Amino acid sequence: MTRTKMVALLGLGILLGLGSGCSREATAEVSTIPTASPPSGSGTYDDLVALNREFRTFQRPAVIDGVADYSDQAMAEKRQGLQVFRGRLEDMNAADWSRTEQVDYLVVRSIVDGYEFQLEVLKPWARDPGFYVDQLMRVAFTDLPVRAGRLDNLRSRLQAVPRILQSAVDNLDEGAADYARLALHNLENADGVGHGHPYREVPPAGVLGWYEDFRLRAVQQQPELESDIEAAQEAVRSFHGWLQENSPRMTGDAGVGREHFNWYLKHVKLMPYTVDELLVLGQREFERLTAFLALERHQNRDLPELEPAATADEYQARIADADRHIRGFLVEEEILTIPEDVGRLGTNVPWIVRPQGRNFWEEIQYRDPRPDHVHAVIPGHRFDGLLAGRSDHPIRAGYSDGARVEGWGYYLEEALMQAGLLDDLPRTRELYYLFGIKRAVRVYADIMMQLNQLSVEQAVDYMVERVPFLDENVARVDAEIYLRRPPGYGLSYMIGGLQIHELLADRARQLGDDFTLGSFHDDFLSAGRIPVALIRWEMTGLDDEVAKLWKRDPF
Repeated sequence: MTRTKMVALLGLGILLGLGSGCSREATAEVSTIPTASPPSGSGTYDDLVALNREFRTFQRPAVIDGVADYSDQAMAEKRQGLQVFRGRLEDMNAADWSRTEQVDYLVVRSIVDGYEFQLEVLKPWARDPGFYVDQLMRVAFTDLPVRAGRLDNLRSRLQAVPRILQSAVDNLDEGAADYARLALHNLENADGVGHGHPYREVPPAGVLGWYEDFRLRAVQQQPELESDIEAAQEAVRSFHGWLQENSPRMTGDAGVGREHFNWYLKHVKLMPYTVDELLVLGQREFERLTAFLALERHQNRDLPELEPAATADEYQARIADADRHIRGFLVEEEILTIPEDVGRLGTNVPWIVRPQGRNFWEEIQYRDPRPDHVHAVIPGHRFDGLLAGRSDHPIRAGYSDGARVEGWGYYLEEALMQAGLLDDLPRTRELYYLFGIKRAVRVYADIMMQLNQLSVEQAVDYMVERVPFLDENVARVDAEIYLRRPPGYGLSYMIGGLQIHELLADRARQLGDDFTLGSFHDDFLSAGRIPVALIRWEMTGLDDEVAKLWKRDPF
């Protein structure tokens, strides 16, 4: 099959509504699903806006002496306060509101439901030692010397470290085994990826190593901080010893289990799928993308392989070329609107020479920066975030749904390839399929960890076995992120992307010859970073998915 025919078939699949991989009655203009309706209480839309503003403040933990209060009493008070907000929410007269206002109602309800899930199921302050370990890192990354105006703030943060770790000892009474192992690993070892870490030719060995790095820098650059750093460092060492001693008693499951996961998907992520349906979608996409990579490599078999950049200067030149190419394509092909004041947005993968060799992201990006530049820079995350930051919407501003954000980034990868971005770069198309395969295996790994049917180690092995170039460090960081974040973040890339395919198919079918890709993308981005099912309803009027969401199941 020629590439032209393959693209034509893919386009036909999108236009027929096959992009989501599901056979559903998604094209019915009016839902026939018996379902609950929006509430018909007394609250106005302005009341919803006020509730949302108040609830965002309510969610923040109380801070006592520089430390967030997660004591049993504090959490009991949060549970009581939550029910007051719940009553106000259920008394809204959303039945009489516009479709856009009803979308906002479901957004706010998902926020409230998400916080209840955190209080009743996730409880990271009681289950996850890493919840506290994560709070220790940023202070140790501080560049020295610190100016006088920031010195008191840094001292306060350092002096809070022992109190943070004492609260960990006090609160961790439901520890999960995988969480404990991950926390110990992060205390003792570099993650091999360096997400947000300052560059070191030899990375410090975990949190313990970073505090020693901080102390040694203070000795040379700001000696007056040495005693505060040493006290914080001793508290970290003491907590490490406590965790080593107590981790054998941390035997709970880290995942939330099937029933809770399905509840979370519907009420918090507002996804129209069950866990079992997501597993089918993920496997289908893994098989499709793996097959397409094989077809692409066959077509390119006589072409030279891409070689990684040999120097930092060569890599920077490739980034600049990729940025010019992508921006020019977006404008010339009328893919979306780029405001005139949007300048260079940087890169997501820095140049690093690792003694152990390149990790997965570097294997891809050093060959051609386009895959992650599209996903994470422009028109992906950084561009998306810049537009979102300009919103003054009373509810959607500041809200960010993982499947919308990561789904947009993933959708762009293959969408721009099919639109022609890589027509003259056949070997780069292979890299895009590799990215897609990596997103697909996350679906199974994410779900099976949350169902407590895979450990972190098993999830790492599963992903490494199926994704070319994938190394254990990147796979472990992925597994940790997706196990420890609220459920379903790992699957958000692939599934959110498929939801956008579905929306594209719906909109192209509705508008026919009046459909334009640029307007579609501009409308999609202007809706905000809310769940894709809500954007679909708002843009198309199709309520088959949203109709299922109005009925709130008992928690």
